[in-house]
Amino acid sequence: MTELEQRLITELGNNFPIASRPFAVIGERVGLTEEEVLARVKEFIARGIIRRLSVALRHQNVGFTANGMVVWRVAPERLEEVGKKLASFPEVTHCYERETAPDWPYNLYTMIHRPHREECLAIAARLSEAVGIKDYLVLFSTQELKRSNPQYFTERG
Repeated sequence: MTELEQRLITELGNNFPIASRPFAVIGERVGLTEEEVLARVKEFIARGIIRRLSVALRHQNVGFTANGMVVWRVAPERLEEVGKKLASFPEVTHCYERETAPDWPYNLYTMIHRPHREECLAIAARLSEAVGIKDYLVLFSTQELKRSNPQYFTERG
């Protein structure tokens, strides 16, 4: 990957301009025209370098202060089925399989963001009913210590 491509990917992932022509602004930052930026983005997608462009909403800034991580204990033979079902709910923003530990049997994790804890608990109960898994916990975050976009290319390499 060239230095220009790395700079372009960095610009796409950080400080995306809120402007009527954001790709023109990014192009000015890296020395390309708007058309060249769009062509490179399409090329990156075609090459599988980037999957998509999307917005990352800072949910706490818009009032979604209850962040519930629901941890599920799922039989290994049902993991894929249950994971796909849970991931299909619009309220679930993340769905991951994780390894268990000797004193931690939960192997599937989902995230729910709502304005109030009670809403997260009600959604978790509805999810539980939908997948037939009763062994779960809802863990609420108490403080956000860091939230940032991934830094793939830095001056340190």
